Amino acid sequence: MKPTQTPGEPWWRHGYLWLVISGPAVVVVAGLATAVIAVHGADPVVASDYYRRGIEINQQLARERAMLPAQQGRNHASTRPAPP
Repeated sequence: MKPTQTPGEPWWRHGYLWLVISGPAVVVVAGLATAVIAVHGADPVVASDYYRRGIEINQQLARERAMLPAQQGRNHASTRPAPP
């Protein structure tokens, strides 16, 4: 005995099939969009004189730290003593 085959719906009319296909399709589209953004909006390469700039920043910070006690003394001298 052979089972009788009933004519079914075409494959594109099954909702679960589209649910299964839509997941990977969305990921592929998102990946392509990310690649386009990465290529067109690429960040510039690190500056060639980054080391010199870092040294200058460190020197400026050291100068500011050296001035800190003088600024604290100046601010202290301009305040009035607390009332007794």
